[in-house]
Amino acid sequence: MSKKTILSGIQPSGRLHIGNYFGAIRQHIAMQEEGDSFYFIANYHSLTSLSDGKKLKQFTLDVTLDYLALGMDPDKCTFFAQSDVPQVTELAWILGTLAPVSMMEKGVSYKDKVAAGLSPNIGLFTYPILQAADILIYCSHLVPVGADQKQNIEFSRDLAQKLNRIYGDDLLIVPEPHILESVAVVPGTDGRKMSKSYDNYIEIFEEGKPLKKKVMSILTDTTPLEAPKDPATCNVFKLISLFADENLKEEISDKYKAGGYGYGHAKKELLGLINERFAEAREKRKELEKNEDYVWDVLRQGGQKARARAEEIMQPIREATGV
Repeated sequence: MSKKTILSGIQPSGRLHIGNYFGAIRQHIAMQEEGDSFYFIANYHSLTSLSDGKKLKQFTLDVTLDYLALGMDPDKCTFFAQSDVPQVTELAWILGTLAPVSMMEKGVSYKDKVAAGLSPNIGLFTYPILQAADILIYCSHLVPVGADQKQNIEFSRDLAQKLNRIYGDDLLIVPEPHILESVAVVPGTDGRKMSKSYDNYIEIFEEGKPLKKKVMSILTDTTPLEAPKDPATCNVFKLISLFADENLKEEISDKYKAGGYGYGHAKKELLGLINERFAEAREKRKELEKNEDYVWDVLRQGGQKARARAEEIMQPIREATGV
């Protein structure tokens, strides 16, 4: 393990959206050659909110197709399903014996569910422990995540340090988060953070009329066409800024400020940018859909590589803990 190990995961919840792309996927693909990279589909985590086996399998396939179409290369990284590495749940149990209940009660996701009047299950309560195991089982040095996951990386660091103090200083590496603050929050069609929970998302692989309908529905204010507008407060411009280069951003910004440039014009510009960015990936995904066996084989082979690494880490931990 001479190269630094990079790890991140994503839950399978259907086809991915633009928020997923700029918040995580683009980083994952860019970093797959920067170290010994592990990227996994977090299907165990999905069980905290999804109890339909057929859906979970389809969602897992969808996410795999999306990643491969967008440039994830199984020859450059280890790309796999979380459930193909049983050592993860083994380590999660050991970490759970070290985690104070008070730590889990501080979990933002858990507290949000309680505040919303929901009755969280134990899986959601202990979610950060399983996530810590996901990270630590490969001795990950760097974890590219969204800003909303920063707390869980801190939990992972705390648990790694505690296990090392009790059982041996060299058993686990203490990971570092890698967060791009500039794209931490991608606005949805209603201005809130883009999320399937809010039904305000634009899918990466949406196209034609459905895509146009989504883009044209983006919430804007009532400033008339002829009046100058502030690009800094416009959700459409915020999305344009993710796709456009500096010259185009400046050009469109000037149009906003000059007046005579309506939100409809900006939305058409955004639509063109989305189509341009994802056109090649859309075609690749359509080809991959014709060969599902290959797609599942990618995950199986990735799972074999991940299990081998996880076993290297897990064996001395078993010896140290006496199990």
